[in-house]
Parts: sequence; structure tokens; C-alpha cells
Amino acid sequence: MTVPAQPTPPLLNREQAILEFNRRVLAQAQREDVPLLERLRYICIVSSNLDEFFEVRFADMLDAARDPDSQVSNRDIERVAREAHLLIDEQYAIFNEHVMTRLRDQRIVVLNHADRNDAQRLWVAKFFEREVRPLLVPVGLDPAHPFPQVANKSLHFIARLSGKDAFGRDNRIAIVKVPRVLPRVIKLPAVISEGRQAFVLLTSVIRAHLEELFPGRTVEAFSQFRVTRDSDLEVDEEEIANLRHALRSGLTTRHFGRAVRLEVVNTCPEELSRFLLEQFDLPPAALYRVNGPVNLVRLNELIDQTEADELRFLPHEPVWPQGRLPRGKSMFDRLAKGDVMLHHPFESFEPVVQLLREAVEDPDVLAIKQTVYRTGSKSELMDLLIEAARRGKEVMVVVELKARFDEEANINWAERLEAVGAQVVYGIVGYKTHAKLLLITRREGKPGGKTTLRRYAHLSTGNYNPKTARLYTDIGYMSADPDLTADADMVFRQLASLGKFKTPKRLLVAPFNMHSRMVEHLAQVEAAARAGQTARVVVKINALTDAELIAALLKTAQAGARIDLIVRGACMLPPGLPGISDNIVIRSVVGRFLEHSRIAYFRWGSSESDEALYLSSADWMSRNMFRRIEVAWPVLDAKLRQRVIDEGLVPYLHDSLDAWQLGPDGHSTLVSGAGHSGQQAETGRSAQQAEIRHGGQQAEIRHSAQQALMRLFSPS
Repeated sequence: MTVPAQPTPPLLNREQAILEFNRRVLAQAQREDVPLLERLRYICIVSSNLDEFFEVRFADMLDAARDPDSQVSNRDIERVAREAHLLIDEQYAIFNEHVMTRLRDQRIVVLNHADRNDAQRLWVAKFFEREVRPLLVPVGLDPAHPFPQVANKSLHFIARLSGKDAFGRDNRIAIVKVPRVLPRVIKLPAVISEGRQAFVLLTSVIRAHLEELFPGRTVEAFSQFRVTRDSDLEVDEEEIANLRHALRSGLTTRHFGRAVRLEVVNTCPEELSRFLLEQFDLPPAALYRVNGPVNLVRLNELIDQTEADELRFLPHEPVWPQGRLPRGKSMFDRLAKGDVMLHHPFESFEPVVQLLREAVEDPDVLAIKQTVYRTGSKSELMDLLIEAARRGKEVMVVVELKARFDEEANINWAERLEAVGAQVVYGIVGYKTHAKLLLITRREGKPGGKTTLRRYAHLSTGNYNPKTARLYTDIGYMSADPDLTADADMVFRQLASLGKFKTPKRLLVAPFNMHSRMVEHLAQVEAAARAGQTARVVVKINALTDAELIAALLKTAQAGARIDLIVRGACMLPPGLPGISDNIVIRSVVGRFLEHSRIAYFRWGSSESDEALYLSSADWMSRNMFRRIEVAWPVLDAKLRQRVIDEGLVPYLHDSLDAWQLGPDGHSTLVSGAGHSGQQAETGRSAQQAEIRHGGQQAEIRHSAQQALMRLFSPS
């Protein structure tokens, strides 16, 4: 019987989906089972996320609305802006009414000028004179002193002054820049803190002494303000000769892109906020009045300075998988026996560093190739690559210069690598290199006898960044499989030579065959469902926005296949629509660590050959599938495939503590109320907490392969 295809429903708005993800993150700040300083950290994370949202996503949306051929309308922009206003208002309400009041109960206080006693005010006054005032340059506005250049996200004060200036002129508006080099949170000495941990904000220090900057005049009104600008680096890659030089030049102007958002405190007089909007050429809807400090991101400094370990998560130290990867043994000898999987941050990233370190020190290693996307300004891995080049090994590094907000660090690494003779390429014009690959070529054989070249590879769903490897959930995969490593070598050669190569045997590579293979697998599952056979899809990704993949998922579900999607962030597929998407359940897990691994599982029959499981660096977004270099690789080892299911899929489908379920209207609801009740939190199941307890060695409930597989087919 042929099941008639249903029409594709209107997709959810991507920008609203991003805001909905941040609403889920913000909910962490209300959870009774989350330590208090960590709750403040989630508030800071939301502020950081929203900064990037306005700098990139919302700025792109504004650009699209100007294009007559675009489907983005002014009504869409108004709707997204309205949602952003509501979210930010909610964020400050939680900050003031929930987190800061609880911190005061713990004798951790942020003191405004009115709250400070005489001794504290004297200390603040001396601090202002010694540390702050010498760096302040107030600018009174007049024709010779126009409104200053205001960099992206830099904090300023605007003041309205009474009287006339020293030259008898009636210039009433002045601007004071808050120096970035100064700490935004200052801890008061214990001797004047009255038995508490007391802090003052830099803005409060300046505000208390603002009038001293304008001798002979009175500050009638003032406000903090901060402007967010379009910060996407745009270069015409077809018209430039050297991408690195062009981006280095572009970094100097990035901070002065078109303004998209203006933040002021909620007490800012209408006259001043209107003046600022005019200066930045912004409509009233771009004004965000906040009930608290402008830029909550910098309150991370308060978290770092507070001495209260009991208000933080218990320390988590990733374990070295000793049973599968004995310390002190050769990594090459171990990989020659079979593949190794690492589940970060539950398992240590150090084996990856050790693999590269051993390659650098081994005289039989001839060549090392690696991709670099986000590795950080300090990186042992990059230092090792530099050392390898110094030792005369062939080192090739594909540095993605357009990794957003990491451009400068990557440019610096590229220059250092080139200085020691490493071959550095920047990928392919028009495509970001997002694939995570490390390839080592080693000469093996008996001395004086016949030798061969053997390759060893590391592939990952996440970045080569040991710092974020402690904060993000990712899966790393080490292998000496000849076909897999040959495919990896082909990717590197293509990135360098731009030549055409044969279709890889193991790897799927975007923009060539990854998207089509995912669609093919969904078609296989669809056909199995129509034939009444086992039909199952489970996908864990960070974002789902590609229209063709969404259409294929809907078609597969309408044929009767059961589909579970674990989508951390933006998801445009509306689940749960009767007859259209009611076979699709979409979850998002927000816990201690940022979910970052990408896993795709397909089942289209009852035999072992009727399934496929891939790990990948790519999300199901058009940009990943068609405008980036990405890789996905099948997990062919049965035990490792089962381990991915046990640790990367099953626990998330049964999470009752950190999981949210997406509704057809694009709004999420907690799977259970566990996250907001201490009693329920003790009994709820958390995928991340289970892995922490078992150190990445065991799933929360260990079971045979068949039992684990059945849990993929049992109700969530």
C-alpha cells in the first residue's frame, strides 16, 4: 500500500530557534540542583551567545531583509526582535531576583555606591584615583569633538551636563569610554568587607566619581551604553591574492561594522537614549533597556574571584582509558591492533596530544598533516607541529583562517608554522575547512629489511583544543585502517592541490557526497518502513536547518519510520504534527557540558548489514553540507559501534533531568520537572552525569549489545 506524501509544513524560524536554545540555557540558572555560581555562569553564557547572535545571525537577517529577492520580511525581523527583548528581560529578572539574592544569602555581595559604608567608599575613591582616572578621557561633544568612534561591545558612559564648559560654550553631552584593560569586577579587601566577600563593579566605581571628570559642572543624567555591531568578516576571496593578508587587514575594521543593537540601563533618560539611537542610525526596536550591568558576560570575573568551592560543580577530571590504551605503551603499536574511541570530556584528550607527541619524537615518522579550526591562542598541539617541522619532518597544516572570532589566533599560528618551514594552506576559496583530521605517516619494518609506509589517523567531531575538550562532549576516533587513512590522505591532498580524486572508500566528504549519502540512507529507511520492516533513525547534532534533509526526514517518518533527533541548538523541523511529523521526537539536552558530538544512526531491516552509524564534524545545515569541507566516517567495528550507541545515543533518549522536548510551535518544554526540583533531581537520569560517574568507561545501565539496540527501539 502506497502512503500518500504529506505536504511539507512551514519550517520553524532559524533565528527564533537560536533564541529558544538560549532560553533552555537560561533555565539552568533557575535549577535548584545547579550550584549557585554555576547558575551565574549560565547567565553569562547566554549573554555571550546573544552577543554573537546579534553580531552574526541578526545582522545577516537585517541584510537579507534589504534584498528584494529574500524571503526575510520586516515582520520576521520584528518578531525575532520581540523574542530577543523578552529573553533579555527574563535573563535580567533571573539575575536579579534569583541568583543575586541567593548570593547575598551566601554573604557574597556586589555593592552599589549607596550600599557601601564610609571605609568602602574611601577605598573605592583611592582605587579610582590610582587605577581608573588616569585612563579615562571624557569627550565633550561639539563640532570639533564629534561623536567618537565606538567599537563593537565596548562599554561607555553618556552624560548630560549642566552649565557651560571652560570656554563658555553650552556643550551638554559628554562620552566617557570604559577602558577594556581594567577589570570589570573588583574584590574589596577582607578588612573592610564586614565578614562577607564584597565586590564592586568598575561601572559603579566610575559612576560614583563621574562628576569629578567634569570640574565646575553637574552631571544631570547619565547611563552606561554598549553597541553591538555586525562583526562578520567579509572578504571577496575571488579578488584577493593572499587570504591571510586580507583577513589580517579586515580584523582592524571588524570592530566598527554597522550597529545592530544598543544597550542602556533602564534608568537612561529618553533624551539620551534617543540621541544614541540617532548617532548609531538605529530604530527604537534596537534599543535594549536592561535592569542591571550592561554586559553580563564580564561577571565571569566575579565567579573566578569568589572563594566558595561548594557553590561550584564538583571538579571533574577526565580519565585516561587505561584498559584500552595503556599508559607508557606505544600509541602506534596499540593502533596497529585496532581502532580506539575517546569520549570527551569524560575521557581525557591527552591521548590525542600523546599521539602527536610520539609522532614528533619518533624518527620513523616522516610526515604529519593536520587541520586547524579552533585551537586557541595557546596550544601544545600547535607547538608540537612547530617542533616537528624544526626536526625536519614534512608538516602540512590546513589552517581555517575564517573560523569566526578565532581568525587572529589562527593567522598567528599560520605565520609561526610558515616561519619554521611547515607547509600551510588555507583550504579552498569559498569553503571553510571544518573537518577535524590528523594524519601521521610512518616508516615501518625491520632495520636493513623491507619497509613500508603506514598511516595513522585521528578524526573527531570536535576541535583540536584541549581546553574545550574538557567542556564539550565530543567523540575522537583513532585508526590505522588502510582505507580510512587513505581517504584522509586524499582529503589533505585535495585541500592542497585542488585536484579531482576518486570517491573515498570510507569517508563521506562535504560538499561532495555527505549530503546525498544521508538522503540515501533516509530513503533506505523509508523503503523499509513502507515494506513493514524495521525502520529507525536516531541523529544527534547541534543544528538542523537544511530544507532537503528536513523534507527527507518528514517523508521517512510519514512512511512509518520512527525518528528520534537530539538537536542541541537551532532546529527548523516542527515535530509532532498529526500525520506529518508525529513519528518524529526532537530532544535537546542542556547540562554541565556543551553537547557537541554528531552521530547519525540508520536502521532499515533486521540483519546486521541493514544499519549504518556515522560520526561527523558536520551539522545538518546547508552551510555544512555545501559550503564547508566536512567529513563523516562509519564506525565499522561492532564493539565501538555499540559503544557509540550505549554512550552517545541511548542515555540521551532516556534523559529525564537535562532533556527538553521541542513542540510543533518551536517552543521547548522540560521532559520532566526534574531539573527544577531538588527531590526529583536526585531521581532523574542525566546522560552527562552518568558518564561522569563511570568515567566514560560504562553507560549508566550496562547491557548486552542486543539490549542496547532494543533501547533504541523502545519508547523514550
